Amino acid sequence: MDLLEAPLSTTEFLVVDTETNGKAGDACELTEVGAVLVGGGELHDTWETLVGVRAPLSRGIQRFTGITQGMVDGAPAAELVLPDLADQLRDRVLVGHNVSFDRRVLRQAFERAELEWPDPPALCTVALARRFAPLVRQRKLAALAGSLGIEVEVSHRALADAETCARVFCALFPRLCSAAPTVGEALGALKPARRSRAGSTRRKDLPRRRALSRPEFAELPDTPGVYIFRNAEGQVLYVGKSVRLRSRARSHFAPSSEGGDWTAQAAIVDHRATGSELGALLLENRLIKALHPPGNVKLKHQDAYTYLRVRFDVPYPVLEVAPEPASGHAVNIGPLRGRSAAVELKEQLDSLFGLRHCGRTMQRRHHPSAYGQMGRCLSPCLGDLDPNLYRARLDEAVALFTGQDASRPAGHALLAHVDRQMREASREQRYERAAWLRRRHGRLSFLIDKLGPFLRAAHAHPRLVIADADAFWLVGGRVVDWGPVGDVDSLVDRTRAALARRAEPWVPPEEVDEIRIVSTWLAAHEPPALALTTMPTRAAIERFRRRVAADVPAGPLPQPAAPDVLAPAVPEPVPRRKAPPAGDAQRLPFDDLAAIAG
Repeated sequence: MDLLEAPLSTTEFLVVDTETNGKAGDACELTEVGAVLVGGGELHDTWETLVGVRAPLSRGIQRFTGITQGMVDGAPAAELVLPDLADQLRDRVLVGHNVSFDRRVLRQAFERAELEWPDPPALCTVALARRFAPLVRQRKLAALAGSLGIEVEVSHRALADAETCARVFCALFPRLCSAAPTVGEALGALKPARRSRAGSTRRKDLPRRRALSRPEFAELPDTPGVYIFRNAEGQVLYVGKSVRLRSRARSHFAPSSEGGDWTAQAAIVDHRATGSELGALLLENRLIKALHPPGNVKLKHQDAYTYLRVRFDVPYPVLEVAPEPASGHAVNIGPLRGRSAAVELKEQLDSLFGLRHCGRTMQRRHHPSAYGQMGRCLSPCLGDLDPNLYRARLDEAVALFTGQDASRPAGHALLAHVDRQMREASREQRYERAAWLRRRHGRLSFLIDKLGPFLRAAHAHPRLVIADADAFWLVGGRVVDWGPVGDVDSLVDRTRAALARRAEPWVPPEEVDEIRIVSTWLAAHEPPALALTTMPTRAAIERFRRRVAADVPAGPLPQPAAPDVLAPAVPEPVPRRKAPPAGDAQRLPFDDLAAIAG
């Protein structure tokens, strides 16, 4: 029976991946071949071999693939291994990721070895994903496998990539069988759509996605909030946020928009208005984690903020600079403006307190490091240091950023500590150390100004923040409550409830991204904040609310008796919407997202 007429469910497939010398055209040579036999949607036998090459490999391709010159020098020539591959391809369908590349490389290798190319039918897993997993936007092999729940441990080696490709093929195989009973029909189903001629503007050549009906946007307001696109069955496809809901949601369907695969299925759009951009950011993050929309792709953080943090999960903990706060038993300082300044501050603190300059993994040493010889490290790597002494030094350093006095500028405690040490060195007539500390003081003053106003531990400064028409209660470095500002009585009650929820300042792993969203936004906008070191009086909360509602310009305010302390105000205030009347205030769904999920 002709292979093209064979039932797809009983056909055998050979999933092949090739590695080359990285050169183009006739200079391209095969360096490794890996193959996996697949039948009935299951993996069976595997086969791999290195292939000798004529031209030497470049250093770049050796680093990229891990295939060294020595490995291919001892490998058999192509004319010795390709006949075995040809036997395996006989009466089987060739499968590959971007299979046209592997097919061209193999055909060229067969021709160079003066062997007949078996020319089997070929299926491409990229085309398979494009047809049967349209909401997966990243179609590189590792990214596609990850979206299908397939773990990838090794990449850019022939057999490892062939096995990954085979598992992707098996995951999508049932969908292919339901759409195409035979091999020939499967090849037709995965054939790419015919492209229009260059310059053609005929209506039938326009993308079909633009001709599809789109959701109705008339009911969306042009205010901050979150929008949710669903298909006709009500399944969530995409969650987004904007300060102007209607305009942003409509832009996904604009002719100039790249859009996404989910837009072709979008039939309904819901929304939830918030009182601020920060509220929209928070609600979007929580909905994405609760609903897992296929159209949302997690993006890397692109801002310049970073964190100085210490994790207490290893002996002799170290200060470290990272792009996000740490979860678990840790102290996070920030967000800070600029990684280079944060790294320099870390090094200054290490030298001041004798902390480890090495990484989290500490190797045993027989002699102190250069920092230890200079007296800038306690050298726990020698194995004779009392852990309590090291921890006392570390706690002393961290305590400079965990003070409760929010009225003092950021970094004040650190500079005061250096001043005390400098005066003590002068009294003891240790003038070289005093001069060294003076230089440190000047450099630390520069770094503190550069790193911004949030040079303090995030968990140590509970506060009430008002951004536009939303109020946020930050306790222990986390958002414990948020919603419309409301009246004074509501603010008092919710402040008391927020402070009652004080917990350990350890961040749960699932809240790290939310803490970063909030702290980065606060660092960029610096909205008015009321310190909640202790429960403020009703009069203090009323004055704070009145000040925000009236948009009073920033400047020195009369300091009432503690605990009525105001955090630094916005340098150049921007117009804010008035808070809604108390009767119209509706709390946002802080804990219950099921109602929005529908």
